Amino acid sequence: MSFKKLLAAGFAASMAVGTVQAAEKRSFCVFDPVGANGPLFNLMKESKTVALKAGVELELRAYTDEKIAAEDFKAGQCDSVLLTGTRAREFNKFTGTLEAMGAITSNDQLRLILQTLHSPKGAKFMKEGSYEVAGVLPAGAIYLFMRDQSVKDVKDLQGKKIATQDYDPAALTMVRHVGGSVVPATSSTFAGKFNNGSVDIAYAPAVAYTPLELYKGLGNEGGVFNYKIAQMNFQIIIHSDRMPEGFGQMSRDFSMGRFDEAFELIKTAEAEIKPQYWVDPLSKEHSTGYDNMLRDVRIKLRDDEVYHPKALKLMYKVRCKQDASRPECAEGLE
Repeated sequence: MSFKKLLAAGFAASMAVGTVQAAEKRSFCVFDPVGANGPLFNLMKESKTVALKAGVELELRAYTDEKIAAEDFKAGQCDSVLLTGTRAREFNKFTGTLEAMGAITSNDQLRLILQTLHSPKGAKFMKEGSYEVAGVLPAGAIYLFMRDQSVKDVKDLQGKKIATQDYDPAALTMVRHVGGSVVPATSSTFAGKFNNGSVDIAYAPAVAYTPLELYKGLGNEGGVFNYKIAQMNFQIIIHSDRMPEGFGQMSRDFSMGRFDEAFELIKTAEAEIKPQYWVDPLSKEHSTGYDNMLRDVRIKLRDDEVYHPKALKLMYKVRCKQDASRPECAEGLE
């Protein structure tokens, strides 16, 4: 239920703006693994009346494949689209970098970054060509879901079969960096692969735990490694020239008022994971090992032009402002 509510918050935050006016018909691509009868698509239908407040009459289209939704949006067949931050990177490298591994380590950091980007001063980072990010809503930290509790250090990932979004160079780089075995998966298939034992490990936010039944994959022996690999988000991308003037900034202004609700839903979702499943790192030194590994991955992906250097620099400054004792803050490597 948390997953559905979070998406509803994201949609409302990006669409419920402005005053009632003559509605303009626009299309909205909605990814739902189940399709038009799925919970996400039905939730978006319930929110159509909210979009009218922005002067937009939406035609919702269901997609069971996020890749196709993104491609149709890129081809101009949809005026707006709901995507994960990883998919959104194709349309805005800066906001797509917000899911960079290990770059945001707390909710407070994420809140500060999103408030900065949603303000008028951050508008320049929300636009890339004719594409515009009309709202970013947090979906929570990404954790490693394991079919057994053996992973407690970086070296424990060697040889493990990991469900990996093979369209994401960041995920591929990380899995190969730690010596894991890549098992191609998508946002529609990773849960099934984990639950049926095809992979040893999957990564996901807590909001996916209940609706995708990840507890089936955890069984009696599994665990959730209590280390934030990254921060997932949902982004609504629009063709700015097809929406009312000022729509993007108005929706971002409204989004800022929904952050508390989103973070509360994330907190509730994390509480749904049974206490016995949480597996803590062996020590602070082991956590530092993960920090260093993810920093190496970020720097490589920055140099490979996958991650936006200014976005990484922003997140680096926020991390060090919150905790100046981090070793990286003295080294200034990012």
